[in-house]
Amino acid sequence: MKLENVPFTVTDWNKVSSVGVRGETGRAVSKELDQGNVRVRMVEYSADYRSDHWCTRGHIVLVIEGDLAVELADGKRYELKADMSVQLGDNETPHKVHSKSGARVIIFD
Repeated sequence: MKLENVPFTVTDWNKVSSVGVRGETGRAVSKELDQGNVRVRMVEYSADYRSDHWCTRGHIVLVIEGDLAVELADGKRYELKADMSVQLGDNETPHKVHSKSGARVIIFD
């Protein structure tokens, strides 16, 4: 990841507005910061959240609390807990996320 045109910034996530999105089941609430060629998001997934689409965008996802399962289009599934992350490139690995008990994550893409 090359960070271009990203100025020095301190972010108080308590002051960033949020947007709610429904999944196939459950809901995600996302706070987003776009700078230069980078997007940083803090996302809270509800219990029983299941994404409603396959994503092909590359991400670095750090689980802060809760559980998050990452399902790949080839059927593989990875269970993440707090202090675990997953890294994947653009257009390489279609993926979906699920959470049984809910999760809070930070996503860089």
